[in-house]
Amino acid sequence: MESAERPSHARPVSVAASLGALGIVYGDIGTSPLYALKETIKAASGGHAPGREAVLGSVSLILWSLVLVVALKYATLILRADNRGEGGIVAMLALLHVRHAPARSWRALLLVVGLVGAALLYGDGAITPAISVLSAVEGLKVDAPGLAPFVVPITIVILIGLFSVQRRGTGFIGRIFGPVMLAWFAAIALLGVAGILRDPGILAALNPWHAVHHLLSAGTHVSFGMLGAAFLAVTGGEAMYADMGHFGRGPIRAAWFSVVLPALALNYLGQGGLLLASPGDAENPFFQLAPDWSHYPLVAFATLATVIASQAIISGAFSLTQQAIQLGFFPRMRITHTASHEIGQIYVPIVNWLLAIATLGAVLAFGSSDALAGAYGIAVSLLMVITTLLAALIALQWGFNPVLVIAANGAFLIVDLIFFSANSTKFLEGGWFPLVLAAGVAFLMFTWRRGAMLVEAGRSQRREPEHAFLQRIEERHVPRIAGSAAFLSHADEGVPIPMMSFVRHVQVLQERVLLVTVKTKDIPEASPDERIQVIPVCENVDRVILRFGFMESPHVPAALAEAVAEGRLAGIDLDRLTYCIGRETVVASTRKPGMPAWREEIFALMQRNAEETASYFCVPAQQVVEIGTEIEV
Repeated sequence: MESAERPSHARPVSVAASLGALGIVYGDIGTSPLYALKETIKAASGGHAPGREAVLGSVSLILWSLVLVVALKYATLILRADNRGEGGIVAMLALLHVRHAPARSWRALLLVVGLVGAALLYGDGAITPAISVLSAVEGLKVDAPGLAPFVVPITIVILIGLFSVQRRGTGFIGRIFGPVMLAWFAAIALLGVAGILRDPGILAALNPWHAVHHLLSAGTHVSFGMLGAAFLAVTGGEAMYADMGHFGRGPIRAAWFSVVLPALALNYLGQGGLLLASPGDAENPFFQLAPDWSHYPLVAFATLATVIASQAIISGAFSLTQQAIQLGFFPRMRITHTASHEIGQIYVPIVNWLLAIATLGAVLAFGSSDALAGAYGIAVSLLMVITTLLAALIALQWGFNPVLVIAANGAFLIVDLIFFSANSTKFLEGGWFPLVLAAGVAFLMFTWRRGAMLVEAGRSQRREPEHAFLQRIEERHVPRIAGSAAFLSHADEGVPIPMMSFVRHVQVLQERVLLVTVKTKDIPEASPDERIQVIPVCENVDRVILRFGFMESPHVPAALAEAVAEGRLAGIDLDRLTYCIGRETVVASTRKPGMPAWREEIFALMQRNAEETASYFCVPAQQVVEIGTEIEV
């Protein structure tokens, strides 16, 4: 999807970046051998000892799913749909410029579809740690079935510890992500080779005909069950695109084709070779690949790998939330930068603990990785459908040949829809769980966005034109007192409501006035030459527009300091600058058209609990004056 008209944002491929990608990007898909083939074999054989064709068909289906969905669609196609190097569903929405789409337009529909896709990531984020850690700890049952009652409590303890350490930052864990996962992929590859040697006939599974033949001959019910289970092997592939901004497409592709895909293929073939030689090991073929003496060390290693996979998912949820806040899809939340020099080192408390509740609830409600397999996959498969659709629209927007776009993306869309249909059959088995979570998040996103539009409409009705307001205070001889003030405004025209309220109640105005507006652009980072715009309004009054990308944290004092240093804001002492900020109270009203009253109450609750404006924009508390106002929606 690259064209000559677009600047290239490719990064050089380095060993360090590829090693980092192994830990951050591939933790989820790298631990899928713990459960993916086990569930596919179970679906293919009805829970009985699998026959030769069931094994060959299951392994072949997984291998070619990895090739089609991950290697060809994501690594080759989707990674090209970057927003100046950033990937992910929110970056796609920004690239399509749908934030300000008119109501009921096709772009507004795209926004709805995209926000549903973003919400699905939270549903996936709740299930992934649960099924990954559970499947690792279940390895204890291979040698000690009596430990079965302790699997869930051990998993709960591990997950509580994982979510608890988030507030302290995960810099140390982050540094060992890559090396540990490299060792993990080496280990599962060696286990796979040992399994292949048990019965080299498993190499026949490299022929896709075994997958096609078994799907066509096994009956619709069995085939859909196999497809839904085999999809577990490709969940996590979406992280390649979501985390592209951290490493670049080159290192991500290099890590996939040189390490991850070969290791996964060897392990799945190895598990298949084991089952051809010993069909009775279908209960947990991954751990049965290892010698008896290594089972407990392998359980510990697998648990560490799944913790890394879970950490990557949690960090991804934090990053997604930050982007959504910047683009106006969520209320402001407290975001802590635990280590600014580390990739993705932010902490969003409310997201962390809501994810923890959902994840722990999934473990307690389902109790095993087998049961959770029914809940896993449906959210990711729908997300993949949405990603393929948006990628096609981006390609058309960039001017690519429509026939080629429809042919390529259409073929992958068919594959996505087949997997989604297969996973939809698991709705009553637990697939409802991530969908309910995603529906809740999407509802809050839509409510916040709609409510914010109503509030802005209320603000715009009350704002006065700058020159009319300033002329009136001059005619009324409003005293101008010594000092300077920055009035923060949501709009880049008209007088900020806090300024109007300040003059009305105090009957004075500072001698030097800045009207400051912060805008978020549909790109990851704003360039230095467009960061600050200073527009003179009249003598001693300037409008300052600060632009940030959706991956940036808006630091208003730092931007103003830059403007002062450049000589663009004369007469401003930043240490004595007073920041006048509106503290709005939203009141749900039936007198105004808008949302239903109950939904307006939810929006008002979200608005009251949003992060304070001063804190979000990094304004020193001792320089802030808050001016209250009430807005009806």
